[in-house]
Amino acid sequence: MAATSLSEKLKNELAGFLQNQRSPELLAAYLFFLEKRFALSPVVFVRDKVVFASTDQAVKRLEEQQKLWHRTEIKIGYGPPTVNEQSKKIYICPFTGKVFADNTHPNPQDAIYDWVSKCPENTERAGGVKAKRFFVSEDPEVIKNYIQPLKEPITKTVFSSAITGKLYNSKEAVIEDFKKNYLKPMTLIEVQNQNRFQLDEEFLQLIQSHLQEDKIASFVEALAEHEQFHGFVAKWVEED
Repeated sequence: MAATSLSEKLKNELAGFLQNQRSPELLAAYLFFLEKRFALSPVVFVRDKVVFASTDQAVKRLEEQQKLWHRTEIKIGYGPPTVNEQSKKIYICPFTGKVFADNTHPNPQDAIYDWVSKCPENTERAGGVKAKRFFVSEDPEVIKNYIQPLKEPITKTVFSSAITGKLYNSKEAVIEDFKKNYLKPMTLIEVQNQNRFQLDEEFLQLIQSHLQEDKIASFVEALAEHEQFHGFVAKWVEED
């Protein structure tokens, strides 16, 4: 049986834990030791009712099971240009350059009135309200300046959350959202004392490998070598 070693830092953490317990039990002390010794930070994924050894382990396992994110493609389309070669008359906002043409809008004059009356760049006032000033042109050379080439739709790879279906620009963003909103931290003692959630297979194997009589006995022997733990050890031995 391999001897259990206790660093000075771990001894101090154990001493603080035991002193803060009304009636410290051996199993609770041993689970606290395991949590600190192996830097475990259990988290539960409440939706699937699964407990993982740590946040990183949860991400790793769910990625392996393809339960965290999916790669997908979206098309980013562009509407037809507001002015084209067939436009004969255009209405122009003097404050922003917004333009409406006679052949691409069903009612361009009403549209430009509505636009300038709400335009945030329009600071001109007439009778206490925004001025309805705009330009009109039928000059082909002026109209030509407002013709924009038609843009083809582009395809972009994005990532969707397997939990919510929401789209994110990168898988890292999906993972950060998952860590922030879908994992709940637990202590190893809380994990042991509950029956609502199942343990991830790898986490369960880790716990079972250490919850063995010889390893717990080695832990008690290690504590017995330090005077500050003698009272606790004596109580556990008496109860055994």
